[in-house]
This record gives sequence, structure tokens and C-alpha cells, in this order.
Amino acid sequence: MEQQETTAAHIIALECAALEGWNRGNPSAYLDLYAPEITYFDPFQEKRFDGIETMQVFYESLRGQISVEKYEMIDPTVQLHDMTAVLTYNLNSWAGGDLFRWNCTEVFRQQPDGSWKIIHNHWSFIKPLG
Repeated sequence: MEQQETTAAHIIALECAALEGWNRGNPSAYLDLYAPEITYFDPFQEKRFDGIETMQVFYESLRGQISVEKYEMIDPTVQLHDMTAVLTYNLNSWAGGDLFRWNCTEVFRQQPDGSWKIIHNHWSFIKPLG
């Protein structure tokens, strides 16, 4: 159980570091976390992105354009299954005086060198009922 808790904390720390960079307009930490076969859903895009090259082009187009003053990661949970981990959480982020509320799901796979890479990432907006 202790190893699972350590791994879960490590995965959450990787995500927080990537968020810190993203919030300052630097997507490099996310790009470094993505596996070559990454698949990605973004609420601003109509179709799924496939592969690291596609993500590099997309994220480079956003470099320097994101500025988040603060964020709150809510109830991060890591489910571990052998060499796979699923991270889910809600995110509140404040940018330009506006609050953005998100759902995030990331599927990590442990690599042969022991590192963890994201093989699937899905972002969506939290929309209240009604």
C-alpha cells in the first residue's frame, strides 16, 4: 500500500509541475510528460489529437498566451493498475478575473525506465445542470 501511495503522490506532483508551467504560458512540462502515442481531447477542439508531433504543434501555437493567476486542484485521485495509472481531478483556474472550472482525466503508463508518461489526456468544462 505504501508503494501505491508513493506512486500516486509522484503522479500528482508531476501534474502540478506541468500545471505550473502551463499557467505561465510554458507547455514544455506537459510535452515532456506525453508519450509518443498520446491521444488528447480539448474542449476547444472538435477532434481528438493523435501523437506527440500533433501536440507539439498545437501547444507551440499557445506558448506564451496562457496566463493563470492561481489554480486549485480539487480531489485528485490516482487509480493504479499494474503499469497504468489514471489521474482524475477537478480544476478551478482564475485568469483575467474569470473562473474556469474543468474536469481532467489522464492515463499514465509506466515506461521501461520507470518514468511515468501520459498516454491519454481529456479536458472538459464543468457545466452546471439547468
